[in-house]
Amino acid sequence: MPGQATVQELSNEIRRLKKERDAVILAHVYQRPEVQEVADFVGDSLGLSQQAAATDAKVIIFCGVHFMAESASILSPDKIVVLPEEHAGCPMADMVDAVQLERKKREMPGAVVVCYVNTSAEVKAESDIACTSANAVKVVASLPPDQPVLFVPDKNLGRFIASKTGREMTVWEGCCNVHDRLTVEDIQKAKAEHPQALALVHPECRPEVVALADKVASTTGMINFARENSAREFIVGTESGILHQLHKGSPDKKFYMASTKMVCPNMKKTTLESVHRALVTLQPRVSVPEDIREKAALCLERMLSVV
Repeated sequence: MPGQATVQELSNEIRRLKKERDAVILAHVYQRPEVQEVADFVGDSLGLSQQAAATDAKVIIFCGVHFMAESASILSPDKIVVLPEEHAGCPMADMVDAVQLERKKREMPGAVVVCYVNTSAEVKAESDIACTSANAVKVVASLPPDQPVLFVPDKNLGRFIASKTGREMTVWEGCCNVHDRLTVEDIQKAKAEHPQALALVHPECRPEVVALADKVASTTGMINFARENSAREFIVGTESGILHQLHKGSPDKKFYMASTKMVCPNMKKTTLESVHRALVTLQPRVSVPEDIREKAALCLERMLSVV
């Protein structure tokens, strides 16, 4: 495509190539609006995992970050999985590795290891069951009550789960560098500026921020809540990319970001140009060694069976 192609021209070419390649495009709700618009499915980590497991397409173009494309490859090993931006990573996922987790498991024999889906394939292979923010409470509630639980890597989500289940858990000291930026002062300021608005907050936020929310939910949970609730205004406490789907789902309502800090640079790396390039070259591919994939697949399949 020429360098000066318009958004519409590039989008049309992506749709043409998608059919030619027998490809499906999956995009996280934190992606750029124009990337979301060319996707076959836009969702949160849980929905994207389900789509990756169910697709009949030969090629999965994953517009997200590395652990998401890995999960798609784990669940669909017979597919070609392409991550348009190979350096789109997740700082939270990097806060725990398999060696660290193995060491901790030796300190906690008999513990059930629950890993947030925001982890590497190697960490999933060392874990018993995965979860997303949408099903984390349900996953932990499904575990035998007499077994100790080790939750990795997000301390904020872990504490939220504990508060909802009453379950004592050992929680890893990791966090999302975007959600953890949101402060009590940010929420208080937004509420003062928009007194009629309900505050929607992601469970990756700090406990004191979560305590101020009118609704704590995953990204899809926020979108559904805003659409179904009678309120007309909402304060949004998650990554700014969600605004596109919030406006599409509730075009007659108003949404205000809780802070201008809520931008994930890794999620914004993917562009229409990189999606187009990925469809042309089917690169860069993401795959997982079979010995790791088999163990990680059990971890993810257990999660999907709870849903």
